[in-house]
Amino acid sequence: MRILLASSEVYPFSKTGGLADAVGALGKALAKAGHPVGIITPLYRGLRERFPKLQKADWQFDLLLGLKRVGAELWTLEVAEGLTLYFIHQPAYFDRAGLYGDNGADYGDNAERFIFFDKCVAHLARFLPWRPEVLHVHDWHTGLVPMLVAHQARAEGWTQPPKICLTIHNLAYQGCFPRSNFALTNLPGNLFTPETAEFYGQLNCLKAGIAGAEVITTVSPRYAREITTQEFGAGLDGLLRKRQSALVGILNGVDYEEWHTTANPYLPAGYSAANLAGKVECKRALQAEFALAVNPTVPVFGCVTRLADQKGMDLALGALEEMLAAEMQFVLLGSGAAECERAFQALAQRFPGQVGVRLGYDQALAHRIEAGSDFYLMPSRFEPCGLNQMYSLRYGTIPIVRRTGGLDDTIVDAVEDPAAANGIKFSDCSAHALARAMRKALALYQDAALLAQYRQCGMAAEFSWDQVVKQYLAVYRPS
Repeated sequence: MRILLASSEVYPFSKTGGLADAVGALGKALAKAGHPVGIITPLYRGLRERFPKLQKADWQFDLLLGLKRVGAELWTLEVAEGLTLYFIHQPAYFDRAGLYGDNGADYGDNAERFIFFDKCVAHLARFLPWRPEVLHVHDWHTGLVPMLVAHQARAEGWTQPPKICLTIHNLAYQGCFPRSNFALTNLPGNLFTPETAEFYGQLNCLKAGIAGAEVITTVSPRYAREITTQEFGAGLDGLLRKRQSALVGILNGVDYEEWHTTANPYLPAGYSAANLAGKVECKRALQAEFALAVNPTVPVFGCVTRLADQKGMDLALGALEEMLAAEMQFVLLGSGAAECERAFQALAQRFPGQVGVRLGYDQALAHRIEAGSDFYLMPSRFEPCGLNQMYSLRYGTIPIVRRTGGLDDTIVDAVEDPAAANGIKFSDCSAHALARAMRKALALYQDAALLAQYRQCGMAAEFSWDQVVKQYLAVYRPS
């Protein structure tokens, strides 16, 4: 099956979150399974320098965007057998400091940037010589692609367009812009309706994708159910209920070629489920790196996250205020809301040697936090899938999660199955509930045999993309 993916970010070329990890790993896994795969993504600043094997293709875009024409180049990279990356080189739109914004603010022309990107996606899907049979688009940044493809098929004679699958990685981000931006699509105005892209007078890119894609997936089964409810539907629950027969929840996988503990260049020592001695060394090194008291008997709680309301970081702050009187340590790597960044920095200043905070994102440090921590905090208000809890399991680090979305799908609490327990769950969305879960973790830490059992269960958990690919192929195949 010939498959074309489109995403605003793809690891290792660009990344702000789990979207990049998921698309990059899915593309690799599909190609490994023997399918010709292409991935379309913007050519962001610095990529040609970081990946010198990128090549300029003999392909020029000259596309109508509202009242003007915009050009772009196509660059390509053969990543693996059967896997080609297609990069849209439009410096005015993509040669910038950030992917979506800078200094905490979104770029004012994001609608224009990604409508142009969507037009490039539709253009490639139509004219690539290998004629993709499936076009798999991801999140709001590619949400207008189904409308563009449908219009070209209907009005411009595009015969046998590819089947379109839309994956919702996070329904909270919908790409809402003033309705005037719809003119940039050059689609007939009568297509801008409450049944398609109109949302309370605005252009809603994700809504357009949900309305137009043949099949819709989310990144966990529970999240597929949650988003059809008013509580988690972010205003689109009615449309999602209407399209429920086309909605499927497929849990993201883990790229175990990247996330492993045996010969990982990011880790100071390797280890495995059979020999955890290296994890002790990783913990010592992590404590030293964050200027914490180096003591292997003190439990370390880790967190790598966006500092956003969704991630429950206010709950974490409240719980830590309650828990730091106990013998424990906490390390954080993340960035986001300025007030949240300041709050964690202040916490580190108040508890030197016990709390360590790094702002920003560092892939190598993320691995070291996963490996060196004893417990991993994910108190999300909602979580479409979550990847860090799955990374934690493979690293022998016990996740503490709220019962929501993919967190509930992947973690087993002792209440559910004592023999298979690999983490700690809590339900109430409160700092007190998280603190109570952390106290359970401290008690667990004192029971060496039980701690070892949890770690063994976690490291044995399997979330391979090889299994995920089978589910996607079942969705891709025409009914």
